[in-house]
Parts: sequence; structure tokens; C-alpha cells
Amino acid sequence: MDVTPGAAQASPEPRFARPRRRGRTALLITGAAVLGVVAGTCAGYQVQAGRAPEPLPPLSQPVLPQATGPAPEPLSAGQDRKVRAEGDLRKLLLKKPAGAKEADWLSGSDGWMELGVYAGTFTEPADKFSSLVSDEFRRAAVVGWEVGNSYSVEIRLVQFRHEDSLAAVDSVANLQDWAERDSGVESWNIPGTGEGMGYVHPRPDNRPGYEPLYTAEAHAWRGDIAMEIWIYGDRRIARKTVMDLAQRQMERL
Repeated sequence: MDVTPGAAQASPEPRFARPRRRGRTALLITGAAVLGVVAGTCAGYQVQAGRAPEPLPPLSQPVLPQATGPAPEPLSAGQDRKVRAEGDLRKLLLKKPAGAKEADWLSGSDGWMELGVYAGTFTEPADKFSSLVSDEFRRAAVVGWEVGNSYSVEIRLVQFRHEDSLAAVDSVANLQDWAERDSGVESWNIPGTGEGMGYVHPRPDNRPGYEPLYTAEAHAWRGDIAMEIWIYGDRRIARKTVMDLAQRQMERL
């Protein structure tokens, strides 16, 4: 059979052998065999019913050792991460270093970022807003400062409710994915954070009408809180600068 190249070939229909019609003798033999099995089964039940019930074997349960001594002291508020995360989120942020100037773009925020403001920091604010609602965005705290004319720093702590999904993990993974799309980016693992990463972009952002802008960033999570660090400057950001900030900020969580 000729088949046109590229044309889909239908699978052949399965063929089954037609069963033979059984004779009267075969039916009688089969019926007798079935009756014999039924009779044997009934006799077996009658024998079992006439016997006295046998006692069940004793249950064997190992005796577990009981804890002795005084109970351990409860964790203090400073040691219990959950207590810290439920308090004032702004208190977990790093403090502005001495000699640095408070970032003017944060004036009037009182250290908080509303949902709409946070969504507005992304290239598609409307889509991000809807995504944050679905991800059970709870609140976000922010701090920022400027170090002379060298660079500026912004640190965000974004907290999610974590009732239906691990949104803090997803948020960090998404931002890390975007950072790693820069083929020249340099990256390092943030010690003690599992999959937390710090990034330095060695090439500046050269947008028309603006001075060249160098960037560095760090993203990690702990519990239901995602940490974001953004650093901008007119010269390449040092690895030590972003990694030191990331480690010290994560230690507060």
C-alpha cells in the first residue's frame, strides 16, 4: 500500500477470533464442576462453625522510655523566628549606616510598601498586582539609603500568608530567574540561606537620556518572608558590598 509522505497513518483495527459455540455435554460438565466447588465451600464453613473460637494472640507493644527531668525553657522572643516575623516587620530591616543619607524616594512611606506601590516597581504593574493577590501578599517593609555619590541601597522584606502556597519561595525564584537572564552576571550563594543568591551585573544599563547605571541585587527567603536587595551606582558594585548586606539582613530573619 502506497502512503503519501508526511500523511498520518491510521492504526489498523484489532482482530479478535470469534469464540466457538459450546455443546450440551460441555455445559453439563461445567455445571457439575461449579456445583462441586459450591458444595465443598459450604462444608468447609460448617466445619469452621462447629469449632470453639481460638483466643487471639496477645498484643506485643514495646515499652517506650519516658522523658525525665525538667522541661526545656521556651524560646525567647529574640530566638523564636515566628514571633519575630509576626511583629513589626520594619524592625527586622537593617538600619541605615552612619554617614549614609536616607533615600529620598522613600519619603512618606513610614517604612511600608503598599500592595499597589510594590506592584508598581515591576514592568507590568497590573499583572503583578493580580499575581500578588493570588499569592496571598500580606505586607512589605522597606528601607533605603544613599552612600555619598557612589551608590544607593534599597532593601525590601515581602511577607506572604503561606496558606495555600509557598509564595515567598516562588517570588525569590522568579527574581533570581530574571537576574540570571543577564549572560554576563556574576553570582554567589549567600551562606546560611540554602538557595539564596547575590548578583553583580558588570555591564551598566545604558538607556538613552540617562547616565550609565550599574546594578547589583540579592534574593533569599526564610519562612514566609522574601528578601530583596537592590543596589545602584555610577560604577561597578563590589561583590563584598552586596554579599555583606545580604548576609547581615538574613541573620536578622
